[in-house]
Amino acid sequence: MSDTILLHVEAGLARVTFNRPARLNAMDFEMGRRWRDVAHEVTADPSVGAVILDAAGPAFCAGGDVVMMSTSGADGTSVTDAADVIHEGIRTFVESDKPIVAAVQGAVAGGGLGLMLTADYIVAAEDAKFVSRYANIGLTPDLAVSTLLPQAVGQRRALQLLLQDRMLNAAESLEWGLVTEVSPDPGARAEQIARFWLDGATAAYGQAKRLVRTGAGRSLNENLVDEARTIGAAFDTPDARARISAFAAASARKAASKESS
Repeated sequence: MSDTILLHVEAGLARVTFNRPARLNAMDFEMGRRWRDVAHEVTADPSVGAVILDAAGPAFCAGGDVVMMSTSGADGTSVTDAADVIHEGIRTFVESDKPIVAAVQGAVAGGGLGLMLTADYIVAAEDAKFVSRYANIGLTPDLAVSTLLPQAVGQRRALQLLLQDRMLNAAESLEWGLVTEVSPDPGARAEQIARFWLDGATAAYGQAKRLVRTGAGRSLNENLVDEARTIGAAFDTPDARARISAFAAASARKAASKESS
C-alpha cells in the first residue's frame, strides 16, 4: 500500500494526511491513485462521521509534481489520465455526506488549491501562502481549481489569482473567503472542529454539507426536491426525534416560566 497519503480512522474520525514532505506534498501519479482510493474508502465507511485533511512537513501541497512529469517521459495523455484519477477522488469527497476540515500550513500552490478546497472548512496557519502559478509553466487549472476557486472567492478574484502572479498570505486569504479561519495551531483547531461535528448531530451536519456542495451544479427544483426528501428522512431518525423532543420540552418549560412570573 502506498504511504504517499496516510489514512487513520478511529472513533468516527478519519485523518487523511499528505505524506510526501520532501516534495512539498506535490502529487505524482502514485499519490493521485492513492488519493482516489482513500476517497472511496473513507466515504464508503459508515463509521466515519468527520474527516481531517492535513499534510506532513512544511507545506500543505505544491500542486502536481511537474518535475516528475518532465523527467518521467509523461505526455499529455498520461497527464490527462492522471488528472481524471485525482478528479474522481475530489468528486467523491465533495459529493459525500462526510464533512471535511482541512489544516493548512506553508505553501498551497496550483492544484493544491483544488485539493484544499475539497474541504468544507479550512483552517490556515499564520504562515500559509496561496498561489496559482499554472501559467508560469504554461499550464492550465486542474484538480477542480476552475470550479471550486470561483465558488469560494468569486469569479473576479479567482481570475485575478489565475491571471496574475499573485500570492495571498493568510490574512488576505481569509478576507477573500478562500479559507474559513486563521489559527496559530491549525492542526489542533481542525481537530476541535471535527470533534464538534462528532459530538453533535453528526448525520445532520453531513447531509447539510452534501446539500450545499452538490447544489451549485443542479437546478433549483432539483435542490428543493433533495432538501424535502433529506429533511423528511432526518426527521425520522432517532437522533432527530430525541433532539426535537428535548427542544419542545425546553420550550414548554420556558413558556410556563414566563406565564408564572
